[in-house]
Amino acid sequence: MKKMILKNKHHWKNKDFRTNVFWGSVIFILSMIASHFASIYVNIRASSYVTDILLDNLPVIDVDGILIYGAIIFFIFLMYWVITEPRRLPFVLKSAGLFYAIRSIFITLTHLGPSPIRTPIEAGNVLNRIISGNDFFFSGHAGLPFLIALIFWDEKWIRDISLIASLIFSISVILGHLHYSIDVFAAFFITYSIFHMSQRIFKKDWNFFSQKDID
Repeated sequence: MKKMILKNKHHWKNKDFRTNVFWGSVIFILSMIASHFASIYVNIRASSYVTDILLDNLPVIDVDGILIYGAIIFFIFLMYWVITEPRRLPFVLKSAGLFYAIRSIFITLTHLGPSPIRTPIEAGNVLNRIISGNDFFFSGHAGLPFLIALIFWDEKWIRDISLIASLIFSISVILGHLHYSIDVFAAFFITYSIFHMSQRIFKKDWNFFSQKDID
Protein backbone atom coordinates (compact mmCIF):
# COMPACT_ATOMS: atom_id res chain seq x y z
CA MET A 1 0.00 0.00 0.00
CA LYS A 2 2.81 2.41 0.93
CA LYS A 3 4.62 1.67 -2.34
CA MET A 4 1.42 2.28 -4.32
CA ILE A 5 0.89 5.66 -2.61
CA LEU A 6 4.49 6.69 -3.31
CA LYS A 7 4.16 5.76 -6.97
CA ASN A 8 0.95 7.76 -7.33
CA LYS A 9 2.49 10.79 -5.61
CA HIS A 10 5.52 10.55 -7.87
CA HIS A 11 3.50 10.46 -11.09
CA TRP A 12 0.71 12.89 -10.20
CA LYS A 13 3.29 15.54 -9.32
CA ASN A 14 4.53 15.35 -12.90
CA LYS A 15 2.84 17.91 -15.18
CA ASP A 16 3.39 15.82 -18.33
CA PHE A 17 1.73 12.83 -16.67
CA ARG A 18 -1.29 14.89 -15.63
CA THR A 19 -1.56 16.32 -19.16
CA ASN A 20 -1.43 12.84 -20.71
CA VAL A 21 -4.09 11.58 -18.31
CA PHE A 22 -6.26 14.58 -19.14
CA TRP A 23 -6.07 13.99 -22.88
CA GLY A 24 -6.55 10.27 -22.37
CA SER A 25 -9.73 11.03 -20.42
CA VAL A 26 -10.93 13.40 -23.14
CA ILE A 27 -10.36 10.77 -25.84
CA PHE A 28 -12.14 8.12 -23.79
CA ILE A 29 -15.13 10.32 -22.90
CA LEU A 30 -15.56 11.49 -26.49
CA SER A 31 -15.41 7.91 -27.72
CA MET A 32 -18.12 6.88 -25.26
CA ILE A 33 -20.30 9.79 -26.40
CA ALA A 34 -19.76 8.69 -30.01
CA SER A 35 -20.71 5.13 -29.05
CA HIS A 36 -23.88 6.37 -27.38
CA PHE A 37 -25.06 8.26 -30.45
CA ALA A 38 -24.00 5.44 -32.76
CA SER A 39 -26.14 3.09 -30.67
CA ILE A 40 -29.12 5.45 -30.95
CA TYR A 41 -28.62 5.64 -34.72
CA VAL A 42 -28.52 1.87 -35.26
CA ASN A 43 -31.53 1.37 -32.99
CA ILE A 44 -33.48 3.69 -35.28
CA ARG A 45 -32.15 2.16 -38.50
CA ALA A 46 -32.24 -1.52 -37.46
CA SER A 47 -33.62 -3.88 -40.09
CA SER A 48 -34.60 -7.55 -39.83
CA TYR A 49 -32.50 -10.18 -38.09
CA VAL A 50 -30.49 -12.72 -40.07
CA THR A 51 -29.78 -16.42 -39.68
CA ASP A 52 -26.64 -17.50 -37.85
CA ILE A 53 -25.05 -20.94 -37.71
CA LEU A 54 -24.54 -20.79 -33.94
CA LEU A 55 -27.66 -18.93 -32.84
CA ASP A 56 -29.85 -21.17 -35.00
CA ASN A 57 -28.55 -24.26 -33.23
CA LEU A 58 -28.09 -23.10 -29.64
CA PRO A 59 -30.83 -22.55 -27.05
CA VAL A 60 -31.15 -19.16 -25.38
CA ILE A 61 -29.59 -19.11 -21.91
CA ASP A 62 -30.06 -16.35 -19.35
CA VAL A 63 -26.63 -14.72 -19.10
CA ASP A 64 -27.46 -11.23 -17.86
CA GLY A 65 -25.88 -11.90 -14.45
CA ILE A 66 -22.60 -12.96 -16.05
CA LEU A 67 -22.48 -9.95 -18.36
CA ILE A 68 -23.51 -7.36 -15.78
CA TYR A 69 -21.65 -8.52 -12.69
CA GLY A 70 -18.77 -10.02 -14.66
CA ALA A 71 -18.21 -6.67 -16.38
CA ILE A 72 -18.31 -4.86 -13.02
CA ILE A 73 -15.80 -7.28 -11.48
CA PHE A 74 -13.49 -6.99 -14.48
CA PHE A 75 -13.70 -3.18 -14.31
CA ILE A 76 -12.72 -3.29 -10.61
CA PHE A 77 -9.73 -5.47 -11.44
CA LEU A 78 -8.71 -3.09 -14.22
CA MET A 79 -8.91 -0.08 -11.90
CA TYR A 80 -6.74 -1.93 -9.37
CA TRP A 81 -4.12 -2.76 -12.03
CA VAL A 82 -3.99 0.87 -13.10
CA ILE A 83 -3.96 2.38 -9.61
CA THR A 84 -1.13 0.14 -8.45
CA GLU A 85 0.98 1.20 -11.46
CA PRO A 86 -0.27 4.69 -12.43
CA ARG A 87 2.13 4.94 -15.40
CA ARG A 88 -0.28 2.58 -17.17
CA LEU A 89 -3.18 5.03 -17.08
CA PRO A 90 -2.53 7.26 -20.14
CA PHE A 91 -2.02 4.40 -22.59
CA VAL A 92 -4.96 2.38 -21.23
CA LEU A 93 -7.31 5.37 -21.47
CA LYS A 94 -6.23 6.29 -24.99
CA SER A 95 -6.30 2.69 -26.25
CA ALA A 96 -9.77 2.11 -24.81
CA GLY A 97 -10.88 5.41 -26.34
CA LEU A 98 -9.55 4.37 -29.75
CA PHE A 99 -11.28 1.01 -29.36
CA TYR A 100 -14.71 2.55 -28.72
CA ALA A 101 -14.23 5.25 -31.35
CA ILE A 102 -13.51 2.64 -34.03
CA ARG A 103 -16.35 0.43 -32.79
CA SER A 104 -18.79 3.35 -32.98
CA ILE A 105 -17.92 3.70 -36.68
CA PHE A 106 -18.25 -0.04 -37.35
CA ILE A 107 -21.68 -0.40 -35.78
CA THR A 108 -23.14 2.39 -37.91
CA LEU A 109 -22.23 0.63 -41.18
CA THR A 110 -24.59 -2.36 -40.98
CA HIS A 111 -28.02 -2.17 -39.38
CA LEU A 112 -29.03 -5.72 -38.48
CA GLY A 113 -31.90 -6.32 -36.12
CA PRO A 114 -31.52 -8.43 -32.96
CA SER A 115 -32.28 -12.12 -32.71
CA PRO A 116 -36.04 -12.54 -32.09
CA ILE A 117 -35.36 -14.70 -29.03
CA ARG A 118 -32.65 -13.38 -26.73
CA THR A 119 -31.88 -13.20 -23.02
CA PRO A 120 -33.40 -10.17 -21.26
CA ILE A 121 -30.92 -7.74 -19.72
CA GLU A 122 -32.25 -6.18 -16.52
CA ALA A 123 -29.67 -3.56 -15.59
CA GLY A 124 -31.46 -0.22 -15.65
CA ASN A 125 -31.45 2.33 -18.45
CA VAL A 126 -27.75 3.25 -18.28
CA LEU A 127 -26.36 -0.27 -18.46
CA ASN A 128 -28.96 -1.30 -21.01
CA ARG A 129 -27.49 1.23 -23.43
CA ILE A 130 -24.07 -0.33 -22.94
CA ILE A 131 -24.84 -4.04 -23.03
CA SER A 132 -27.91 -4.31 -25.24
CA GLY A 133 -29.44 -2.79 -28.35
CA ASN A 134 -28.58 -3.27 -32.00
CA ASP A 135 -24.91 -2.26 -31.82
CA PHE A 136 -23.62 -5.66 -32.87
CA PHE A 137 -20.48 -5.50 -34.97
CA PHE A 138 -18.06 -5.90 -33.37
CA SER A 139 -18.56 -7.24 -29.85
CA GLY A 140 -17.25 -4.95 -27.12
CA HIS A 141 -17.63 -7.71 -24.53
CA ALA A 142 -15.22 -9.91 -26.47
CA GLY A 143 -12.92 -7.15 -27.68
CA LEU A 144 -12.21 -4.92 -24.68
CA PRO A 145 -10.91 -7.64 -22.29
CA PHE A 146 -8.82 -8.98 -25.18
CA LEU A 147 -7.40 -5.48 -25.70
CA ILE A 148 -6.45 -5.35 -22.01
CA ALA A 149 -4.80 -8.78 -22.37
CA LEU A 150 -2.73 -7.50 -25.29
CA ILE A 151 -1.74 -4.34 -23.42
CA PHE A 152 -0.66 -6.32 -20.34
CA TRP A 153 0.71 -9.30 -22.29
CA ASP A 154 4.01 -9.42 -20.38
CA GLU A 155 2.23 -9.58 -17.02
CA LYS A 156 1.00 -13.16 -16.98
CA TRP A 157 -1.71 -13.04 -14.33
CA ILE A 158 -3.31 -9.89 -15.75
CA ARG A 159 -3.11 -11.33 -19.27
CA ASP A 160 -4.65 -14.64 -18.20
CA ILE A 161 -7.52 -13.04 -16.25
CA SER A 162 -8.31 -10.79 -19.22
CA LEU A 163 -8.23 -13.67 -21.70
CA ILE A 164 -10.51 -15.74 -19.48
CA ALA A 165 -12.90 -12.77 -19.12
CA SER A 166 -12.93 -12.29 -22.90
CA LEU A 167 -13.67 -15.99 -23.44
CA ILE A 168 -16.45 -16.04 -20.82
CA PHE A 169 -18.08 -12.89 -22.21
CA SER A 170 -17.78 -14.20 -25.78
CA ILE A 171 -19.52 -17.46 -24.94
CA SER A 172 -22.14 -15.61 -22.89
CA VAL A 173 -23.22 -13.17 -25.60
CA ILE A 174 -23.57 -16.09 -28.03
CA LEU A 175 -25.57 -18.24 -25.58
CA GLY A 176 -27.74 -15.24 -24.74
CA HIS A 177 -28.24 -14.54 -28.48
CA LEU A 178 -27.09 -10.97 -27.81
CA HIS A 179 -24.54 -10.99 -30.64
CA TYR A 180 -24.19 -12.75 -33.94
CA SER A 181 -21.25 -15.14 -34.11
CA ILE A 182 -19.39 -12.92 -36.61
CA ASP A 183 -19.52 -10.06 -34.08
CA VAL A 184 -17.57 -12.16 -31.60
CA PHE A 185 -15.08 -13.88 -33.89
CA ALA A 186 -14.22 -10.68 -35.77
CA ALA A 187 -13.72 -8.77 -32.51
CA PHE A 188 -10.41 -10.52 -31.83
CA PHE A 189 -8.91 -9.68 -35.23
CA ILE A 190 -10.11 -6.06 -35.14
CA THR A 191 -8.96 -5.58 -31.55
CA TYR A 192 -5.51 -6.93 -32.39
CA SER A 193 -5.25 -4.29 -35.12
CA ILE A 194 -6.48 -1.56 -32.75
CA PHE A 195 -3.78 -2.49 -30.23
CA HIS A 196 -1.04 -2.10 -32.82
CA MET A 197 -2.60 1.16 -34.01
CA SER A 198 -2.47 2.41 -30.41
CA GLN A 199 1.18 1.49 -30.11
CA ARG A 200 1.95 3.64 -33.15
CA ILE A 201 -0.43 6.55 -32.51
CA PHE A 202 0.33 6.80 -28.79
CA LYS A 203 3.97 5.74 -29.03
CA LYS A 204 5.15 8.02 -26.22
CA ASP A 205 2.49 6.65 -23.85
CA TRP A 206 3.33 3.07 -24.81
CA ASN A 207 7.03 3.65 -24.12
CA PHE A 208 6.10 5.18 -20.76
CA PHE A 209 3.80 2.22 -20.04
CA SER A 210 6.63 -0.22 -20.79
CA GLN A 211 9.17 1.45 -18.49
CA LYS A 212 10.08 0.00 -15.12
CA ASP A 213 8.38 2.00 -12.39
CA ILE A 214 10.01 3.39 -9.26
CA ASP A 215 10.37 1.12 -6.22
